[in-house]
Amino acid sequence: MFLVTGATGQIGRRVVRLLRQQELPVRAFVRLSSRYGELEHRGAEIFIGDLREEKDIQKACQGVQYIISTHGSDGDPLALDYRANIELIDCAQAQQVRHFVFISVLGADRGYEDAPTFKAKRAVEQYLQASGLNYTIFRPAGLSSNLLSLAERFRQTRMYLLIGDPKNRTSIVSTDDLAQMVVNSVSVGGAKNQILPVGGPEILHREDIPHIFGRVFNQEPIIINPPLFVVDGFRTVLGLLNPPVQKTLGTFRTLLANEFFCTHDEIARLESIFNLKLESLESFLRRYLAV
Repeated sequence: MFLVTGATGQIGRRVVRLLRQQELPVRAFVRLSSRYGELEHRGAEIFIGDLREEKDIQKACQGVQYIISTHGSDGDPLALDYRANIELIDCAQAQQVRHFVFISVLGADRGYEDAPTFKAKRAVEQYLQASGLNYTIFRPAGLSSNLLSLAERFRQTRMYLLIGDPKNRTSIVSTDDLAQMVVNSVSVGGAKNQILPVGGPEILHREDIPHIFGRVFNQEPIIINPPLFVVDGFRTVLGLLNPPVQKTLGTFRTLLANEFFCTHDEIARLESIFNLKLESLESFLRRYLAV
């Protein structure tokens, strides 16, 4: 039995699909308010619970052999990125789980003090490594599925908001490729007890993304490029009204201010371990947007 947290998210939903295509038993951890009908239709066992509740995590982990943690912070990195994952790891030890897969973030080990999500992910990585469990940790640089809504907006307006340095480099991984690697990591020897940076086959500049949109839709992009201090001013104002939200925006600013890309050697290693050819961002967009 596989337990997948964040099962209705971009990564988790795809992981559940792939597992069920192989007719493997899956328990999908979902919230009551989420849309889980597709997962149920595919034959996944639906577990409705709250990752903030220790008792729900303990109940969900009963009888599982594999745990795949794909959930995000949902604005609460302490409770969800950190505490929920620590509890999952403790339950995995108690259940003698065979393999634990954790979705972290590229740059988790860089010490970004102003980014709660990065700090939480790194603490969980270290806890998992020290747990004695077999594990695979993935550090994606960016998910192609996160750009679909931006692409749809571009289709209507030709406009693209690019905050900060347009020359910063990035690697955008096909979310389908990442899900395939996650599923395969429990059985591929080269992924055992590894931390794997994950990106797409290209090292892009952030300014390349609207031009890729332009090629997909055959439209010239209108790029709006405000400086990063606009975000800083917004955070300052929010800090006066809602300090917790200001902290959450620290992660957003970190993502805007820094480069997150995989080297060609890191990509070649991924393709070798998992025996796949990674998909480009443009190919992913054309598939999903039917153009």
